[in-house]
Amino acid sequence: MRTELVIEASAHRSPRIIASGGLSGRLTGADTVHLIGTAATPLGGDVMNIRIVVGIGARLVIRSVAASVALPSTLERESCSEWSFDVAADGALDFDPEPMIVAADAVHHTRTLIQFESSATIGFRERVQIGRAGERAGRWYGTMRSDIDGLPHLRHRVELGHGTIGHDTLSAPKSLSSSIRFPDHRGPETAGPGAVRMPLAAGGSLTTCTGDRLDALPLSP
Repeated sequence: MRTELVIEASAHRSPRIIASGGLSGRLTGADTVHLIGTAATPLGGDVMNIRIVVGIGARLVIRSVAASVALPSTLERESCSEWSFDVAADGALDFDPEPMIVAADAVHHTRTLIQFESSATIGFRERVQIGRAGERAGRWYGTMRSDIDGLPHLRHRVELGHGTIGHDTLSAPKSLSSSIRFPDHRGPETAGPGAVRMPLAAGGSLTTCTGDRLDALPLSP
């Protein structure tokens, strides 16, 4: 299945939602959209393309009604999602959906691009859990790029689950919480070997926590 979703926020009207495939959005407040699954996706072979645009001076809050579950299909294990965010001058984005659960032996790739102006405000959180209860075989690959005023801000890649680089089945991290905040003037912070907040050279911060379970990760965004 191919899923296409576009959400456009304006300072002068309610967000506009255009959707086809297995994901849609519902307006739940003046500037809030909840993501809603309309079909079982992502399954192996599925491709999801989501574009979110925040116009000049607009504010957009994105949440979801439930976790997403990546599953293998009868023919393929791998699926992918492409997320694109554009935040214009004085715009504000608050993106914090429920986690992605990579179940059974599924393999999911998430690629994210965030482009924003230096006068914008960004709050972005991504959470991933490998496996339901008793499952360890899934894999997740996440690539993050963010640009500020057209210049590089962050390049970040994380792998989770069985078979990822440098880990065997037992030692591989199974959960991730990754957050970008801009602006953010807090200093660096660590909470054990798998949790760190880092100020970024161009402003803002990246907080990354990995471990076995999402509910046990130590650092807040």
